[in-house]
Amino acid sequence: MSVTLDIKLKRANKVYHEGETVAGVVTLCCKEPLQHNGIALSMDGIVNLQLSSKSVGVFEAFYNSVKPIPLISSSIEVAKAGKIPGGKTEIPFEFPLISKGNKVLYETYHGVFVNIQYTLRCDLKRPLLAKDLSRSCEFIVHSQPQKSKIVPTPVKFSITPETLQNVRERSQLPRFLIRGHLDATSCVISQPLTGEVQVDKSDVPIKSIELQLVRVETCGCAEGYARDATEIQNIQIAEGDVGHGMPIPVHMVFPRLFTCPTLETTNFKVEFEINVVVILQDDHLITENFPLKLCRV
Repeated sequence: MSVTLDIKLKRANKVYHEGETVAGVVTLCCKEPLQHNGIALSMDGIVNLQLSSKSVGVFEAFYNSVKPIPLISSSIEVAKAGKIPGGKTEIPFEFPLISKGNKVLYETYHGVFVNIQYTLRCDLKRPLLAKDLSRSCEFIVHSQPQKSKIVPTPVKFSITPETLQNVRERSQLPRFLIRGHLDATSCVISQPLTGEVQVDKSDVPIKSIELQLVRVETCGCAEGYARDATEIQNIQIAEGDVGHGMPIPVHMVFPRLFTCPTLETTNFKVEFEINVVVILQDDHLITENFPLKLCRV
């Protein structure tokens, strides 16, 4: 006998804030009446921390600090043991989104070494030989907007062979001058990052200009920290040998779920950086790095 179990939230975008009520329906579809031993619904919010392969085994103390951190956990009984008629049955539910004790509900974030996730799980218990059914559904939590206004402060940059770091033989580098600005490095997460890049001169033709968004995740405790930077997205803003003295617009939208407001707690940190990458025809790579502070207003 086929039975389908599903969780449907009232909000199409599945976005909630702390203090709001997560409401929806549990849907059951079956052709014949269904005997069951109770239907339960649970809500969980958890931070999963993971060590990168280079950090495993370095610090014994790490293993205690990278245990999952529960943020919210509650469950309700949706229906007592009994019988569900054939056809489609909808059972409404409501959950208040309130954290445990003094815990903070961090914003949903899908990273590599830090994962902040909120899920609803429905379990339908069935008699002896029939298999129990369960269904999970993720919903998204946005942190409360900050009250203070953000005043964008433009950041100007100028890249020449002299300003580069980590260069072995500076004298062998081709001559170039690349200037530009970012309109702000304290960014509102729902608005794009904007600015300009301009190549004033370059002895070697340019192959490509790219923008690289990087997440910097730090896990650890007082004994030590594991800090890992990984790429979120890379967009090309110019291809080929661009005209000198011509401003090239910078425009990058912050991807949902893979970015969140900059976060710093005792056990983990989530920060973001942007790299302006210029690749020359001889495959020289020129990179300028800018730390970003993301927030929600």
